[in-house]
Amino acid sequence: MKEKRQNKIKEIIENNEIETQDELLARLTEAGFTTTQATISRDIREMRLTKIACGGGRQKYTMLQNTDTDVMKKYHQVLSAGVLNIDYAENMIVVRTVSGMAMAVAAALDNMNLQGVMGCIAGDDTIFCAVRSKELCKEVIACIKKVAAND
Repeated sequence: MKEKRQNKIKEIIENNEIETQDELLARLTEAGFTTTQATISRDIREMRLTKIACGGGRQKYTMLQNTDTDVMKKYHQVLSAGVLNIDYAENMIVVRTVSGMAMAVAAALDNMNLQGVMGCIAGDDTIFCAVRSKELCKEVIACIKKVAAND
């Protein structure tokens, strides 16, 4: 069932501009799938979906491509569209994002394999990023800013 659901999710996001998990849940329900928001959230993480800007201030879910160039371009899009502010305390980086973009930005950060980053937890507009040591925080922040600004 999981594989069928994830294949349907892929089909839905490839053929529609899906901006929220609620929209995705509604499309899955229309297609005959019974699922929950928590399951959708897990599917998004497992499938490595991210959001990109699609015009008019809107975003849409997309699948990250396998090529490094495409992936870095997507990370740039997500970070430049979503990150508002980055700061740190001790070994914890706090990233403030546009409302609704924290999960996409956190997924991008997790998948960038940044040196010293142990993982991210995202809310709606805030991400906590655990770093192995406080000394690495400035380096991680500089790398995130570089990817976000890379044109």
